[in-house]
Amino acid sequence: MAGYTGTKEDHLRRLRRIEGQVRGLQRMVDEDKYCIDILTQVSAANRALQAFALELLDEHMAHCVAEAIAKGGTEADVKIKEASEAVARLVRS
Repeated sequence: MAGYTGTKEDHLRRLRRIEGQVRGLQRMVDEDKYCIDILTQVSAANRALQAFALELLDEHMAHCVAEAIAKGGTEADVKIKEASEAVARLVRS
């Protein structure tokens, strides 16, 4: 079971909202809106995606990684490495 199963509907709602923001960006470009206004909305969409990613990472750590650590062995090492790599990707983006 995924670590976000209990909050799946919340995540889907949030992603639909972000999708709406991106569609709004398309509309703004189509309507030749001012560049700075578009960039402001790009920034807002990026922040929304980052917030979603951090929440998902938190749930992954609390569920999947914690469970693997409790079991021990190589699975724990793999999950910790995966989480570390995910954090590195988020920091670079």
